[in-house]
Amino acid sequence: MSLSENLVAAIRTIPDYPKPGVMFRDITTLLGDARAFRRSIDELVHPYAGTKIDKIAGVEARGFILGGAMSHQLSAGFVPIRKKGKLPHETVRIAYSLEYGVDEMEMHKDAVKIGERVILVDDLIATGGTAEGAVKLLQQMGAEVVAACFVIDLPDLGGRKKIEALGVPVRTLVEFEGG
Repeated sequence: MSLSENLVAAIRTIPDYPKPGVMFRDITTLLGDARAFRRSIDELVHPYAGTKIDKIAGVEARGFILGGAMSHQLSAGFVPIRKKGKLPHETVRIAYSLEYGVDEMEMHKDAVKIGERVILVDDLIATGGTAEGAVKLLQQMGAEVVAACFVIDLPDLGGRKKIEALGVPVRTLVEFEGG
């Protein structure tokens, strides 16, 4: 079985969640499958093995799981990017667009240093609003965002193009048509 077939088989699709017409791509089944989880992490980090990566920045919450494993594999630090109000120390914040409005995310002010090489990770890229906000937040703090990595791409929603327009290469492992 190819990588793509293996991962697609490990991802559960839930129709009409969170609202009618949406096909929710649930990676909790992939995370629970030791082989698929390991293979995903190996594939996400492969292009960066042997290069200097200072930090992995994970978007709350599934990006924390993937990012922790990637940080371990690459011997890099981990930076949590969280919803507003969840971090206890001094933070920097950015507003970002969602399909249904605007939200804010933040990270600690001292989480990255100017010039550090950072990879952003989350489970899925759809419209790209969250990832675009996270990239801009990292760049605002002086980080060099080396790549944005996702297990799943929903190419019909155009998120990948938003990230590439910021000068950041995008790495994904599987694609699903539609939204």
